[in-house]
Amino acid sequence: MTNTPSSTSSVPRAVVLLSGGLDSATTLAIARQQGFACYCLSFDYGQRHRAELEAATRVAKALGATEHRTLRMGLGEFGGSALTDEAIAVPTGGVQPGIPVTYVPARNTIMLSLALAWAEVLGCRDIFVGVNAVDYSGYPDCRPEYIAAFEKMANLATKAGVEGVKLTIHAPLIDLTKAEIIRRGTALGVDYGLTVSCYQADAQGRACGICDSCRLRREGFAAAGVDDPTPYA
Repeated sequence: MTNTPSSTSSVPRAVVLLSGGLDSATTLAIARQQGFACYCLSFDYGQRHRAELEAATRVAKALGATEHRTLRMGLGEFGGSALTDEAIAVPTGGVQPGIPVTYVPARNTIMLSLALAWAEVLGCRDIFVGVNAVDYSGYPDCRPEYIAAFEKMANLATKAGVEGVKLTIHAPLIDLTKAEIIRRGTALGVDYGLTVSCYQADAQGRACGICDSCRLRREGFAAAGVDDPTPYA
């Protein structure tokens, strides 16, 4: 999907990772509020919850993305995660300590690397990612120290960085609770009914209501005092 305005030459560009979930939709709204022309990047990586890709298309259109691309990459070829291997069950007993089987090995590193490549081509200095280290499932690639390390690497590894054009990785949700994220997005006009967060959503995007992601999302809406628009199976 491409939705290019007549002119963005005077508007700073940013690449925004857009999964189609609650957090990435809020991140896109924040980037837009900050005045960026947003080039959204989604990934078809073999995830079982493919309904999120349709959600990403809806969100990109609703929030006025300048361009939206979906790249295919075969992380399902490796498996190793409940999100990419049908033989591994998605946990439904509640969020537990430790790193759950829904962790996809190296996913954020791969996605940010591809976002970095597009950012260099576009000549933009900013990448937005909706990682969160408060109400989350304990993934190691959602922590502040990981984002800081990736930004350092990006500025060492690219032509732009070597030539003195600093690239910044923005993670505006990283220190927010899910309720704070929802309040922020609601104030920015995000329609969360367009989003899909469930790890095992059906083809119509209906949520299971019991996976970690569903539990965190539902609890966030309750704590925020905002009606939950999620369709449940």
